[in-house]
Amino acid sequence: MLSVSPVRIQKISQAHEPQEHTDLLAVEEPLEIRLGYGPPDDRQQRSVAVTMRTPGHDEELALGFLFTENILESPAQIISVRHCVSDSEKKGNVLRVELQPGVVIDWKRLERHSYTASSCGICGKASIEAVQTVCHQPLGSDFHLEPEMVHALPEKLRESQRTFAYTGGLHAAALFDENGQLLLVREDIGRHNALDKLIGAAFWQGWLPLSRFGVLVSGRVAFELVQKCWMAGVPMLAAVGAPSSLAVELAKEAGMTLLGFVRDNRFNQYSPVTSDVKH
Repeated sequence: MLSVSPVRIQKISQAHEPQEHTDLLAVEEPLEIRLGYGPPDDRQQRSVAVTMRTPGHDEELALGFLFTENILESPAQIISVRHCVSDSEKKGNVLRVELQPGVVIDWKRLERHSYTASSCGICGKASIEAVQTVCHQPLGSDFHLEPEMVHALPEKLRESQRTFAYTGGLHAAALFDENGQLLLVREDIGRHNALDKLIGAAFWQGWLPLSRFGVLVSGRVAFELVQKCWMAGVPMLAAVGAPSSLAVELAKEAGMTLLGFVRDNRFNQYSPVTSDVKH
């Protein structure tokens, strides 16, 4: 499936008569994530979530979601990840993750995820205590980044956002190292989806925990983005936009450096901890 879709529009301004043009829009389609599980002689299938996403890197999205929900711990638990082709009406919008026979699933963790909008990835999780049942220990890392390298991150991210350049309508999440180099970038119409794709890619490649890397997101930071980064072992989360109060509180609990308003050669540091920005 394509990540952009053409549409005919009229451009209207005070100085000119309306003019017809072709514009490109970011595609938003539902993705249903299903799990295949059970012993070899009694395999079962169950739908665990539907999220509104921009097609592309669907496998990474599913894996990132399942990892940050504490359903999967290792790629070794997976037999295969593939789109279901038997349901032609859904046109590639169903993904099945086949698990090894011995994997035990905590279905209660997935009950609240029957539907996930592209704007909100953690509806129903009401408190930091709920996250702490999974993320038991604060992060420990000596990850550092010079302020000059932080200032350079947004422009590097924008240059890497291929679909955003056409549509202006996608969020992005990027993995960066202590030299300020972007190693991986993922885009999606949903902020949490972009981060799930990024974490899912790292999960599949065996990079977790991401204790030697930071994550940059293109928008604001809410509670669920900090939670996902804590699950993945990310010591520094930087955002072009603002954090929420609960995001800051959770970052402090996690021992995570949280940076906001990273743009125009400035940024705010909300949680100064051991994995800090050098001054």
